Amino acid sequence: MASVLRSAIKMVREKGIANFWKEIKKEGFLETKIHGIGATLVGVDGFGNKYYEKVENTQFGRHRWVEYADKKHYNASSVPPEWHGWLHCITDRTPEQLQMLKPKRYGAEHRPNLSGEGEEFIYHSKGHTLNPSQRGWTRYEPWQPTKSE
Repeated sequence: MASVLRSAIKMVREKGIANFWKEIKKEGFLETKIHGIGATLVGVDGFGNKYYEKVENTQFGRHRWVEYADKKHYNASSVPPEWHGWLHCITDRTPEQLQMLKPKRYGAEHRPNLSGEGEEFIYHSKGHTLNPSQRGWTRYEPWQPTKSE
């Protein structure tokens, strides 16, 4: 807590109280901005997510985080694999640095997993009541032997 307060005071001295308050209120999430004081923006991915790192006065494992572009409907699957590896300290290289090492044949772009995000993406099994093709379907069909003549 003391490091957050020191960082806030340092930022007020640099920017002034009015600009400091405007910057905190701009995003709408006061906690994220206070936590992010003194952090450096490492990069932005194709979905608009921002990735931050704060090295000094921070517990290891909490020194890297993501601010999702859509703050009301965020989804962890919108983090591409390259950034996932950086966030979880699997690699210290950012995706820009990894781009030089990436073979050309792996050119598929990352898409977020939208299952559970709206009616068109929800899968209902054959016998589910919300499945429109469920009508006229029964779970059990008795076997009828064919008569041989």
